[in-house]
Amino acid sequence: MRSACLFLLTCVAAVLPAVAQTHSLRLPDMPLADAINLLAEQTDTVIIAEASDLAGLSAKPLSGQMEVDEALAALLSGTSLSVSRDRNGVWIIRRQQPERAAPESSAHRPPAIRPVPLPPPAIDLPRTYDTIIVTGSRAGLQAWESLSPVDVLDQTDLAAPVSDDFSDVLADNLPGFFVQRRPLSDGAVFVRPYSLRNLSADHTLILVNGKRRHRSAMLNTGGSQSPDLSKIPTNAIQRVEILRDGASAQYGSDAIAGVLNIITRDDALAEGFAQYSQYYEGDGIQKRLGLGGGARGGAGGFRLSLDYSDAAPTSRARQRLDALQYLEEHPEADIADPVQKWGQPEREDVRALLIADRDVGIGQLYTLINASRGQGVSDFNWRSPATPSVYAASAAFGDWSLIDIYPNGFTPQFGQEERDVSATLGLKGVSAGGLTYDFSAGFGENRIDYFLYDTINASMGPDSPTQFDAGGLRQQEFNLNADFRTRLPAPPSFARPIDLAFGLEHRLERYAIAAGDPASYEIGPGAVDGLTSGSNGFPGYTQDQAKTYDQTNWAAYADVEARPGDNSQLGVALRFEEFDTFGSRLNGKLSYRRDLLAGLAVRATVSTGFKAPTPAQLFSERTSQGVAPDTLDVYTNGRFSPTGPVADILSERPDVDIAPLKPETSINLSTGLVFRPMNGLVASADVYRTEVRDRIFTSENYTLDPVERMRLAALGVPGGESITEVGFYQNSFVTRTSGIDLVLDYDRRLVGGDLALGLSFNYNNTDVLNSDFVDNPSRVDRFERLYPRFSTHASAGFRRGPWSFHTKLRWIGPWVDYTNQDADFIQEFGAEVFIDASVSIELDDKTTLSFGAENLFNQYPDEAVLEVSKGLIYSRNAPYDTDGGQYFLRLSARF
Repeated sequence: MRSACLFLLTCVAAVLPAVAQTHSLRLPDMPLADAINLLAEQTDTVIIAEASDLAGLSAKPLSGQMEVDEALAALLSGTSLSVSRDRNGVWIIRRQQPERAAPESSAHRPPAIRPVPLPPPAIDLPRTYDTIIVTGSRAGLQAWESLSPVDVLDQTDLAAPVSDDFSDVLADNLPGFFVQRRPLSDGAVFVRPYSLRNLSADHTLILVNGKRRHRSAMLNTGGSQSPDLSKIPTNAIQRVEILRDGASAQYGSDAIAGVLNIITRDDALAEGFAQYSQYYEGDGIQKRLGLGGGARGGAGGFRLSLDYSDAAPTSRARQRLDALQYLEEHPEADIADPVQKWGQPEREDVRALLIADRDVGIGQLYTLINASRGQGVSDFNWRSPATPSVYAASAAFGDWSLIDIYPNGFTPQFGQEERDVSATLGLKGVSAGGLTYDFSAGFGENRIDYFLYDTINASMGPDSPTQFDAGGLRQQEFNLNADFRTRLPAPPSFARPIDLAFGLEHRLERYAIAAGDPASYEIGPGAVDGLTSGSNGFPGYTQDQAKTYDQTNWAAYADVEARPGDNSQLGVALRFEEFDTFGSRLNGKLSYRRDLLAGLAVRATVSTGFKAPTPAQLFSERTSQGVAPDTLDVYTNGRFSPTGPVADILSERPDVDIAPLKPETSINLSTGLVFRPMNGLVASADVYRTEVRDRIFTSENYTLDPVERMRLAALGVPGGESITEVGFYQNSFVTRTSGIDLVLDYDRRLVGGDLALGLSFNYNNTDVLNSDFVDNPSRVDRFERLYPRFSTHASAGFRRGPWSFHTKLRWIGPWVDYTNQDADFIQEFGAEVFIDASVSIELDDKTTLSFGAENLFNQYPDEAVLEVSKGLIYSRNAPYDTDGGQYFLRLSARF
């Protein structure tokens, strides 16, 4: 409550009754084209010019309080350029020339300055809801005019969070979008699961500049396989458009919850930043560096963005109970306190994104290349010297004992090396007949390699190494797209011609497993005495598992938007897809919007959707180890292909039928109101319902009997002789998610500065309608409420002169987790309020200093019951950061 009151007082203090008509501008010494582009962004004004007219010209520094015409006059002083304003409020820069000179066609010479949406004349503040969106509509609509709800995050939103992980940036800005930390969860600690509207991560389609982003090689919680958002440098992003509606009929598989389209920067402005952050507890120190810049001329240009991050680990843990017991019995033991860390891993990442374009005779040639490389290390569960499956004596090793190597137990260190690359090459333009075309080819690859050290293959005894290459995962995708757009004649009663978009797509998806070194999966002679095989903590992938799996599909779509009258819009989309693994799928979408009054509109959509199972879900297999919180002994579990020999073994049971996977399908309904009663204020309310059938998720675990374990060992399954339980991905159940989104944005000029207020709210309720675990109320409740049912984000920002202030409140609702490994009971965690605050000051025309804190009042969630015996304090399934408050210092510069 104290946090909420302080936040509200902060907002109220900014609302003072004085209005000015000038802008606070800060433009450094830079090329004239970049200066005008920056002026357009800072004032949210449409400024159009020919690239050749601005080429080679420079602008002097400009700062102070002034109107747009004054700023343009100062920038163009000393040049042969003039500026005028048309009746729509668009500023046009021209070279002085006779009136009879005809301008060249814009189809061959694009403007140097990309149009920035024009606000109403009385308002001079940047507003993202006026942005011309390219997601959900191919006809070029403003965000607030869209047929479906579309959120827009600009560079100010994206730069505010401390984290270098783009998924954290989204969670900080979008209600209903959550991302988990997942400590001690194998690869999930590095490739973190996220959720939109309580649906799976792979129910949200990720695009970059309208092109499908490739998936991570990692299969995450419940089997979702989605793109790794952390590989995209945030300083390379111009804006993000979030379509909160089903869109499989427009974009294909995965767009059940919505579409997230990342629009990259293509300006030439050279800039950089350095950032230091640290948690209040004194750990988790992160150092970040970012650079970006490029060049732009009349025929094209490029921009390169680089981002580097080095983050130290965090730990929010107590000493394990078995460690305390061991110390009582062996006071001379030298073990750490705590013996294992529950927190964020140690990480180092380098990211780069290059975008370039060039005008050629038949259009514009463009490319985008995104590459990243990272490495991280995290603790696994501590192995006590009293653990029998690791330290038990074996006749095969004589007098040798693991005590000789790890006398005080050991904590395996689990690491991941990642390499991610994507490239798109395309050609777009407009034909003489007015047909817009865009041909592109794309490639994406995600490579993950696992390694361990400070561990052992217990079954090998003295012959075992203490560090292992455990193998890795590979995901490759190849895309070919041909997209077209044109306008068709409409009946006389229509307000404008009909916009038609259509196209073809072909995609190849390839998933591969790379084998580890033999010691990482070898079954040594000590296995007969109960010693676990494979690299302890994470058995490596075997040669038998090292296979490659492919899936191909092609698609055709048509998307029509029309205005049957002055006050109505209609959208119809159809998409047909054919997969070589399971067959074809046809999806459709119908959208309608009507303006009821000036500034008030109603919109509604109905659509079908689907998500195709991936090769990884269809064929991949994995064994993993953990420590039981009750016995504190090591156990081994396995997850296997639903079409493999292990599935055949389980299907021999009379009550078990492991079936091949089929696509998930959905029906999406939504309706809402958009309200713009006055300049600077936009509000929307949308209700929705998404029903997903044949949802892919991990099945119930099956406990193996000794005969079945022997059969697994005979198949060469890593640790097969000691596997206790197995599971499979199955089309397990049907869910229905219903909810509401409320958004309000208000911007105005106050006391000579710019005030921006925002409020957004999401509530959703998920019901499991039919499942193979419907008789387990605790598991059903945990699935329905693993993520909070509601979340609210409220923000206030004020800029005047060189000073800027920003604060944000996040109110996140209750959620639940298990209390024990058997999932018999659940624990409810209460609602939390987090406050972020920051201050920025422009030291000069080129340099800005920012400082502030996230989770300013150091809030922590309730302590967890599950795995408390292993030193866990806060649930690793928490939908937010559980490390407390952190402060940061950032220095930004333009060169």
